[in-house]
Amino acid sequence: MELLEERIQKDGIIRKGNVLKVDSFINHQMDIPLIDEMAKEWKRLFAGKPINKVLTIEASGIGIAALVAREFGVPLVFAKKSMSINLDSNNYCTKVQSFTHNRIYDVIVSQKFLSKDDHVLIIDAFLANGCALLGLLDLVSLAGATVEGIGIAVEKGFQNGGELIRAKGYQLESLAIVDSMDAETGEIIFRH
Repeated sequence: MELLEERIQKDGIIRKGNVLKVDSFINHQMDIPLIDEMAKEWKRLFAGKPINKVLTIEASGIGIAALVAREFGVPLVFAKKSMSINLDSNNYCTKVQSFTHNRIYDVIVSQKFLSKDDHVLIIDAFLANGCALLGLLDLVSLAGATVEGIGIAVEKGFQNGGELIRAKGYQLESLAIVDSMDAETGEIIFRH
């Protein structure tokens, strides 16, 4: 998506360790008009799919997924990264290793919000090594639900997550795929 790529070129910050900061417009401060356009693009890409739920993982995917859920006219469910007193005891649970935080989380969704009758669109801000997505796919499988597609804002194409997920046969639509980036020069090259 050209609009997103242009914004990444303009305002994205590359840090050592293959970190791409887009916190000024996606995952700390959100540019709502931009994300509305992203939601419309995913609506176009997944047109005709019987999607009745959008699923994401806390925290940076929630804002994006909320606008996508609004575009599809369906509820948003987000997987929590910790057990809390307001969760029921009947939950689906899996473990996810975070690239960004370099730790393992228990990821939880209440059974009352995800069932075998659900047709799910998974949305997230980033795809690097695929661990978060594999965790979400595991939760959908535990519920007996159907994954209708996966939408990612920014995929790091030089890491193996996208290849891993696509090899499993899922329709994965990343709006910007970064093929390479250089922290010293600030250069970002996108895949088209």
